[in-house]
Amino acid sequence: MKIIIIGGAGFIGVNTAQFFLNKQDENYEVIVYDNCSRPGSQDNIDWLTNNYQVKFEHGDIRNYEKLESFLQEHQDVDVIIHLAAQVAVTTSVKNPRMDFETNLSGTFNILEALRNNEMAPFLIYASTNKVYGPLEELPCKETDTRYEFTENVQGISETMNLDLYSPYGCSKGAADQYVRDYNRIYDIPAVVFRQSCIYGPHQYGFEDQGWIAWMIIASLLRRKITIYGTGKQVRDILYVSDLIKAYDQAIKNKDKCRGRIFNIGGGPDNSISLLEFIKSIEEINGTPVDYNHEDWRPGDQKIFISNNSRLLNEIGWFPQTSYTKGLQQAYNWIKDNLGSIRNYFAE
Repeated sequence: MKIIIIGGAGFIGVNTAQFFLNKQDENYEVIVYDNCSRPGSQDNIDWLTNNYQVKFEHGDIRNYEKLESFLQEHQDVDVIIHLAAQVAVTTSVKNPRMDFETNLSGTFNILEALRNNEMAPFLIYASTNKVYGPLEELPCKETDTRYEFTENVQGISETMNLDLYSPYGCSKGAADQYVRDYNRIYDIPAVVFRQSCIYGPHQYGFEDQGWIAWMIIASLLRRKITIYGTGKQVRDILYVSDLIKAYDQAIKNKDKCRGRIFNIGGGPDNSISLLEFIKSIEEINGTPVDYNHEDWRPGDQKIFISNNSRLLNEIGWFPQTSYTKGLQQAYNWIKDNLGSIRNYFAE
C-alpha cells in the first residue's frame, strides 16, 4: 500500500510515517510531502530519512502546478493523509491571507489535483475542534483549577453547530467542508477528523501553537510561560499514537468511514486545565514553573472535551494512553532532545 503524507515533516506527520513504516504485517510505501517551513520540521525529516526507507519530496500545497505534478507521478497512491496547515490562531489573526492560502486554498489544490487527474485515493483530512468556536452557549462553572460543564454534557459531538471564529477557524472549517463535499460530488473517498489537542514526541511546540510541548520546553529552559485567560481552560489531550491508530482504523474501514466527520480527542478521562497541566509538569520536573497571565485569545474555548462516541460505535476506536503516561513520554522525549530543541528558542 502506498501512502502519501502531506505535511509529513510536522510532529503528527513524522509519527504517522513511523507508525506505518513499523507495521510488520503489511508492506507500506510512505512518501512525505512538505515545505519544511515550521521550525523543527527539517530535524524531523532528517531523523525519519536516517532511520527508515522513506521518500521525501519538498513542496508547498500553495503551489498547484508542483503539487499536481507530484500527484501525477503517484497515480497508484492508495491513501493520502493531509496534515499540512497553518496551525496557529494567533498567526491567522496577524496574517489571515497566508492562513487562507495555506489551509483553504492549499486543501482545495489537493482536491482539484485529484479531481483533474481522476484519482480517488482514500483521503484523511486533519481538521480542528476550533471549527466549533468559543462554545459560549454551553453553561459552565468555575472551580479552583478548571471550568466544568454545569449540565450533563459528556463532550462535544459532531452535531454541534459550526461557529467559524478567527481566520484559522474559518479556513479549517471551510476546508473540511470542501473535503466532505468532494466525497459527495466528485466521489473522492474522504474522512475528516476534527482533532482536539494532540501531543507527543517530535513536537516542537511554541507559545502560539503546541502548548503542551511549549510548556514542557519552557519549564526545562527556565523560561516564563504566558497563560492567556485564567488558565482554567480545559482540553482533552490525546497522545499522538492514539490519533494515528484512528487513522489506521479509518483506512481499514474506509467504505464505512468515507464521507464521515469524526471528533477525536482524549475524552473526559484525559481532560486537563492549563493550571492542572502546570502542576503536573512541576511534579515531573521537580521545580516550580514561572508564569504570568494576559488577556484571552480570540475565540478561545473555556472547555473542549471531545465526545468520541461516533468513533467508538462505528470503528471501535477509543483513546488508550492516559495523560499521565503520555505526558511522561512527551517530557522524556523533549528532555532527551533539548540540545537541538534549544536552537529554536533564542534567549
